[in-house]
Amino acid sequence: MQTDVIIIGAGLTGLTLAFHLKKRGKKVRILEKNDWVGGQIRTFEEDGFVFESGPNTGAVSYPEVAELFSALSPACELEVANENAKNRLIWKNGRFRELPSGLIGGITTSLFTFPDKFKILGEPFRPKGTDPDESVGALALRRLGGQSFVDYAVDPFLSGVYSGDPTTLITRYALPKLYNLEQTYGGFIKGTFAKMREPKTERDRLATKKVFSARGGLSRLTSALADAIGRENIVLSTKQLQIRPVDNHWEVTYTTLSGEEKLQAPKVVTTVGGYALPDLLPFIEKDEINKISNLRYAPMVLASVGIKNTGGLRFNAIGGLVPFIEKQDVLGILFPSACFHGRAPQEGAIFTFFIGGMRKSHLTQLPDDELTELIVKNFHWMLKFPPTVSPDLIRIFRHTRAIPQYELSSGERLKTIDDIQNRYPGLILAGNIRNGIGMADRILQATTIGKEI
Repeated sequence: MQTDVIIIGAGLTGLTLAFHLKKRGKKVRILEKNDWVGGQIRTFEEDGFVFESGPNTGAVSYPEVAELFSALSPACELEVANENAKNRLIWKNGRFRELPSGLIGGITTSLFTFPDKFKILGEPFRPKGTDPDESVGALALRRLGGQSFVDYAVDPFLSGVYSGDPTTLITRYALPKLYNLEQTYGGFIKGTFAKMREPKTERDRLATKKVFSARGGLSRLTSALADAIGRENIVLSTKQLQIRPVDNHWEVTYTTLSGEEKLQAPKVVTTVGGYALPDLLPFIEKDEINKISNLRYAPMVLASVGIKNTGGLRFNAIGGLVPFIEKQDVLGILFPSACFHGRAPQEGAIFTFFIGGMRKSHLTQLPDDELTELIVKNFHWMLKFPPTVSPDLIRIFRHTRAIPQYELSSGERLKTIDDIQNRYPGLILAGNIRNGIGMADRILQATTIGKEI
């Protein structure tokens, strides 16, 4: 069978790319190993609760996010977090405390030490860094001047995004906007004010820092994309996928319950994790492809925890993050029902517990009964529910390769991707192996590739 573009993977990247290609009149075929579309994005509804087994939220970081939802409306609607739940909490000394967002809060907060608050005044006057491979932790300590900012702001933020270690994540790969802020403007404060003064078009204003989901859950987004593409163009439950160059086109072989199938196209796009590429691209030398497949992924356990009546406890925040220095078993807890409508019964709440990550990966190996015990303990300890109150719902989801870590090897990985793509025209290596890990990054990458093909 012949088509214009073959896409490997029906996650958010693959679906968004196919959507844009279809709009341009291209014939597309998506091959997916799972028996569902959406990749790690899956929404469940049970007993009045709506919860996610994978990503819970994204940020409207680029206009492409708002534009995608607009193009899919009314089948799928963008939902941003409630204004009264915009606060972010940080755990310190036995309770969650609000992360300050303004000058007064920054002065009065107990999260940071007084000497460190004073040191931050010198940030605009500190010289630019000269090490392109400086870690996020080192950059933050150098620019902000205080360890408490690293411990109680940078570290939990990175736990929330990467579930990683600030000493191993490289700034220009993991947080390129932050890196460019210093390199372009000379510092964080100067850069922030300069960005605020820059003129913005109506399209620029579509990009915000607001947290988003899809109304009714993120599966509404991936389902709407699949419908717009045409589900007949998506092949699920494929096995033994392999890509090979044949003459002046690409051939993809795979098996389904019907037997072996073949597809041919002038272009093929992979959106899978780095670990899947050696088997998918057997024509590339092992030593070379290993420079991509050696990308490390943080293991993660997500637990959806629901209660039908909170007994008057209120959780008016996006959620709470837990610094590594606090030595807790939980990386953070999101409050989806505080952010989005219809996620729990009227008097109830749904929470998402995050456990594991790069520095506490051993916790992801616990059996379900021990994880449940850990979750219930922190339901009482961190969320402050009385000992007599128990959750009405606990659902555990395990992800052995959840979040890629953009570490020092990233430079070699990105160069190898460029080398392979230049050597094999028509082959595009996409997905979270490059260009960021968030949902907004996936949408932006897919939209960009869709315009270039």
